[in-house]
Amino acid sequence: MRTLNRAEPATATRLKTLLETLLHTPLPVRLRAWDGSEAGPADAPLVIVRHRRALRRLVWQPDQLGLARAYVAGEIDVQGDLYDVLSRLAPLLWRAAEPTEMPLRNVMGEALRLGLIGSRPKPPPEEMAVTGTRHSRGRDRQAISHHYDVGNDFYRLVLGESMVYSCAYWTGDTPGYDLADAQRDKLDLICRKLGLQPGMRLLDVGCGWGGLAVHAAREYGVQVLGITLSVEQADHARKQVAAAGLAHQVEIRVQDYRDLDDGAFDAISSVGMAEHVGTGPYQEYATILHHHLKPGGRLLNHQIAALRHDPSPSSGRSFIDAYVFPDGELVSIGTTVSLLEKAGFEVRDVQALREHYGRTLRAWVANLESDWSTAVRLTSPGRARVWRLYMAASALAFELAQIGVNQVLAVKPHRDGTSTMPPTRRDYLA
Repeated sequence: MRTLNRAEPATATRLKTLLETLLHTPLPVRLRAWDGSEAGPADAPLVIVRHRRALRRLVWQPDQLGLARAYVAGEIDVQGDLYDVLSRLAPLLWRAAEPTEMPLRNVMGEALRLGLIGSRPKPPPEEMAVTGTRHSRGRDRQAISHHYDVGNDFYRLVLGESMVYSCAYWTGDTPGYDLADAQRDKLDLICRKLGLQPGMRLLDVGCGWGGLAVHAAREYGVQVLGITLSVEQADHARKQVAAAGLAHQVEIRVQDYRDLDDGAFDAISSVGMAEHVGTGPYQEYATILHHHLKPGGRLLNHQIAALRHDPSPSSGRSFIDAYVFPDGELVSIGTTVSLLEKAGFEVRDVQALREHYGRTLRAWVANLESDWSTAVRLTSPGRARVWRLYMAASALAFELAQIGVNQVLAVKPHRDGTSTMPPTRRDYLA
């Protein structure tokens, strides 16, 4: 057995040095190694390295994906405020994921002494690898199922009883005003922007669990067709429609938007859907929506946007792509507006809701953390950790202006150029 040299640095100190070499940045957190030793600033939040395998992952994948795999697998953990840890590690977590080679030259000696050299660890089972042609119907169904068919009970725990999975619209700060109120206010904002009136036909593309469809039918008297690729979403939405006594007004289908053949609608909502469409197919998506809208009809497109243009995007996988939204793509608001206009829409209003999404995500994280044991039972420890990491990191990304979210209101003008839009924004923003 090897005798410990008292002059030899503690395991945590050696780990800190190794990690800083691998990640090319000083560590602004304190580390606790598997042997109980600690290193790093005394007043910094504590990151616990429970297993050597966590470091082996980073030797092979020294970026956000390697770090995320270790967290999802439970090989590293955070003691204290997760937001504090993520904000300190933001330069690492949000830098572009680049394909890298195993950096043996710089770390071989120390890695050998720490027992970190070995075969590449398998990714946790929660990691998704979609197959087929990107954004083909089959591959899109795989990606949507991976994210949304986690279980309706799990989503209810995270989202609350409203089961609305998009940025809320926080209009109040009075005692008792909560996430459910903010989601109701968001749904109503969308309906007002669309100018819904009794008897109109609304197409809700990517209808989720049916929250907007039910609200629009009940409060505005419209006929609604909601489509989704998620079987579990559709099942819940149909039950919600039936419970509200709206089966005569609302139809929910499992259907691809490319297969629509239902004539023209008076209004179309696309909330949290376009991120799944992809940059390449987006022009076709916008053209299809334009085709299914009556002249004078309005489109409300609610979409997360990239706020930082990278002229040479990375070809490496990110944590979000591997674990959360396979094939999801974010573009700038300028790109979205240009593509909508190219399809024939006239864009009439853009409203940024970035701060609203940060607050929404923090509410979802609080829901998840408040009933953690149930979340684990409904899914798996790894899946619950994926959601905690994804939502907390996303909250910070919105708050720190790394990403944004916008509602784009567009109209399909009549041939003579009339739009039937109200003359001022007061009609729909009041």
